[in-house]
Amino acid sequence: MRFGLRIWTLAIAMLTLSALSAPLYAQLDAAALARAQRQGQNIGLGGSNPYDTSNGEEENEEQDSTHTRKIRKPLESYYFSDSVRAWPNFMWTVDRNMNDVKVGALDTLITDWRIDYPYFRNGVGDMTLGGLGQSTLPFNYFERPNSSDFEFAQSYDSYTYRMDNVPFYNSKTPYLNFMYLESGQKRYREEHFEITTAHNVSPTTGFNVNYKARGTKGLYDWQRTSNHNLSAAFSHTGKRYSIHAAYINNRIKQRENGGAVGLWAVADTIFDHPSGVPMKLADAEAENSYRNNSFFVKQAYAIPLEPVTDYDYSIAGLSAVYVGHIFEYNAWSKLYKDIYATYRNERGSKDENGEYVTTEDTYYDNWYISANKTRDSIRERVITNKFFVEAQPWDRNGAVGRLGGGIGIDAYGYSQLAMADYLSGKYSVDKKTAWYAYGAVSGKIKRYVDWGADVRFHPSGYKSGDFALNAHIALSAEFRGHPVILTGRFSQTKQSASYWQENLFSNHYVWFNSFDKENETRLEVSLDIPDWALEVGLWQGVVSNKIYYDANSHVTQSNASISLTSLYARKDFRLGGFHFDHRVLMQWSTNQEVIPVPLGSAYLSYFYECWVQKKKVLRLQIGIDARFNTSFYAPSYNPALAVFYNQREYEVGNYPYIDAYVAAKWKRMRIFLKYQHVNCNLFGNGQYLTVAGYPQNPGMFKMGISWGFYD
Repeated sequence: MRFGLRIWTLAIAMLTLSALSAPLYAQLDAAALARAQRQGQNIGLGGSNPYDTSNGEEENEEQDSTHTRKIRKPLESYYFSDSVRAWPNFMWTVDRNMNDVKVGALDTLITDWRIDYPYFRNGVGDMTLGGLGQSTLPFNYFERPNSSDFEFAQSYDSYTYRMDNVPFYNSKTPYLNFMYLESGQKRYREEHFEITTAHNVSPTTGFNVNYKARGTKGLYDWQRTSNHNLSAAFSHTGKRYSIHAAYINNRIKQRENGGAVGLWAVADTIFDHPSGVPMKLADAEAENSYRNNSFFVKQAYAIPLEPVTDYDYSIAGLSAVYVGHIFEYNAWSKLYKDIYATYRNERGSKDENGEYVTTEDTYYDNWYISANKTRDSIRERVITNKFFVEAQPWDRNGAVGRLGGGIGIDAYGYSQLAMADYLSGKYSVDKKTAWYAYGAVSGKIKRYVDWGADVRFHPSGYKSGDFALNAHIALSAEFRGHPVILTGRFSQTKQSASYWQENLFSNHYVWFNSFDKENETRLEVSLDIPDWALEVGLWQGVVSNKIYYDANSHVTQSNASISLTSLYARKDFRLGGFHFDHRVLMQWSTNQEVIPVPLGSAYLSYFYECWVQKKKVLRLQIGIDARFNTSFYAPSYNPALAVFYNQREYEVGNYPYIDAYVAAKWKRMRIFLKYQHVNCNLFGNGQYLTVAGYPQNPGMFKMGISWGFYD
């Protein structure tokens, strides 16, 4: 993957912007904070006011009894509690439907720093095509994408920016973070470049830019991938008025090699270099290109139902009504290209004597539009408008903290080369409109109960009858001085098939379907004891009319009612500086042909962590990470459709994938050195695949650095 001059130009621009904006803001913040500390200010809900720019000598000056000096207030927002407001830096994401945000701390710790693949950070991780920037699918069925977003790009969800995961920041001093990771020889290198800059022009107003470039030049034949993701965001979270706006650009380009010609090419054969593994589409020059442009604005205005004074830095504790509007424009396009080519399989079949016979095959059976080459282009555009009203009867932490609802209108545009337009070469646009109503309610009972529910219904038109209900409750208590959290979640959904599952005309696949709605019921119960590093979760689901891609990559629907059960457990042990972390997932599906899942999946991490110096400046980790799943008919991946399908040719699994690493944090800088897949060709059954046909990377040295600046 080439980053080139454009990447470094962007990095220099970010650094320059930070340098220009830092001095004035940092001086103002430091001076104000020092004055606040000297004067011992402690005003209202906001606590001390580090943004007060008054002169410290004014205490001794004669005051005008007819004029009261207005104090410059700190961060005023009903979104953030006093404890969050006191943090020097924090981030949050916005809710797509209601007036809510999800707050989190900046990731500056060494804890999971060495886990450079984003899809390995949650639970037991994902199944993957092998390289950085490529498609993935979570092992846990209940964590797999199930949204109405562009389905052909959902396998990149761990990389792409969307409205619900665009980060916003609040920083008392300008924040800049630079990250670079690389591995392998220059010709086959994986690279990860990332830069984040965030600035507050006032305590309540700020902007930030996040840019990530990730991909691989490919150790295997025709595997190059390039994944670029940009978000530029602006936020104002005032006492009464708030606005969140962002521009998103996702660009993905992936060469498609179609996977190995057979399991034998990976498990039973050792090549001098991974590029020697024969791939099905290596000569077909197959490639997928994605482009996504998105923009959203979310606004809300608070109308207090009680008098508000200048010393009320937040109205979170007052009764109020909020009115808001959400606008979102989201456009995706996908272009798939290939040329006609065959591949040789040295073990394609057996003769009457049981000897292997070489066969010559093509990946695709059908060439509907052109027998020589493919150029399939599809586009999807969604324009969303939502209007909501939210009541806060008492305060946001009351027994009924928030009660609200809204209406939404989605205008869809689907574009592809339709059969009727084939001779003219024009692309038809199929326009549809869906409108719906939704509501939500939530509350807290002191610090012991946190509950909520939301519902959404499409009464008529496109997606008529679609329905979604979600509810949760969290009970908190203490056991021998340790907090214990018991959480329950319930959901009931009735969902239409996506447009592309019912309408597709391409060179290799054509269908015009009419499917019944999918019905799914889910129940989740989890127990979390943070002080004991213990977490246990149970999912139970029943799904009917499941839509899936069968062994021939054709979209189809099952009339059976399928039961799924997942049991997850995490327990971390510590003995002095030694850490033994365990995550285990057990899954059962009553129909493996429709929803295949492995019986067991695990992630184990054993490491030693310590301070290298007595001054506690350098923190060090040395250890190994291991991943494993039992053998099952793992899904494979279809390049033309960019979806995972349920192949039934062979099972893969029972292979440990082990990394050895050294990671360190020195002040604001984090580094790691890692040898990925240390057990390659040493032990195991050779089936280092989690997606059928797509081997993971062999042994490879990797290093990375992350450096944060806060002034």
